[in-house]
Amino acid sequence: MGKIISREVIVILGSGPNAVEFKDMAKDGVDHIIAINNAWKISSNWDELIYPDDFPISRRPSANKTTKKLTSANIYVEAQNQYGGFVYAGGTMAFTAGYYALYRYKPRTIAFIGCDMVYPEHGKTHFYGKGTADPLRDDITLQSLEAKATRLLIFAAKQGCSLVNLSREETRLTFPRANITQIKRPIEIIKWDSCYEDAALELEKKLEYFIKSGEYWKHQHLFNKNKLKKIDQLWLNCIKGKR
Repeated sequence: MGKIISREVIVILGSGPNAVEFKDMAKDGVDHIIAINNAWKISSNWDELIYPDDFPISRRPSANKTTKKLTSANIYVEAQNQYGGFVYAGGTMAFTAGYYALYRYKPRTIAFIGCDMVYPEHGKTHFYGKGTADPLRDDITLQSLEAKATRLLIFAAKQGCSLVNLSREETRLTFPRANITQIKRPIEIIKWDSCYEDAALELEKKLEYFIKSGEYWKHQHLFNKNKLKKIDQLWLNCIKGKR
C-alpha cells in the first residue's frame, strides 16, 4: 500500500442528500477529504476518491485529467483486512472508507457527512436524486448497520482516533455529532465496555470468517447468519450506557 502518511483531520464525504452542505463548510483545519463514489461531484475540494470495482468508469473522474488520488479495491482491501476483513467490518463503502483512512493516514479525527444510510420512501435518497440504497441490500455482513458503525468507532478509538458525524439528520451511524469547527481541535475519545469488545473479538477469531480477496459474497455459504448477529450484539453492547 505504500508509506503511511499522517493526516490529522479527515472528512469522508458520502452521497446522502445532506452531503451538499459540505460545500458551504469552512475547510481550513481539514487535512484530507475522501469522497465515496459519486460524491466527488459535490465539491472540487476532494483529495481522494474511493470506489469499488463495479463503480462505472463513466461516473469516475478521468484518471488522466486529475492529479487527485483514486483508490479502488486493489488498495483498500489490504487496509480492510488489517481490521478483520469485510465480513466483520460490513461490506459497504462508508465503513470501508473509514477503515482505509484509519490504516492509511492514522488520523486524530475522521468526520463523516452524507453517510447516514437512511433512505426515505419519498424525496431524494442521494444528493443527485434517487439512487440505490446499497447498505440496505440483502447482505449477511449488513444485518446491523449500527453494530458495524460501533465496531468501526471502537477500532478507531483504540488507535487514538475520534469518529464524528457532521450530519444533523436521522442516521444509522453511532458516532457522536460534531460540527466542522469542533473537528479542528482534538475531540474526546469515546468510552466503551472492553469486556464486550473482548468477547466480540474472541468470537470473530473463533469463527475465522476471513476472505483475503475481499470477495466475501462468493463464499456466503461459509457464514452463519445467527453467529454474525451474536457478534453484532456484542459490539452494540460495548457502548450501551457509555455514550
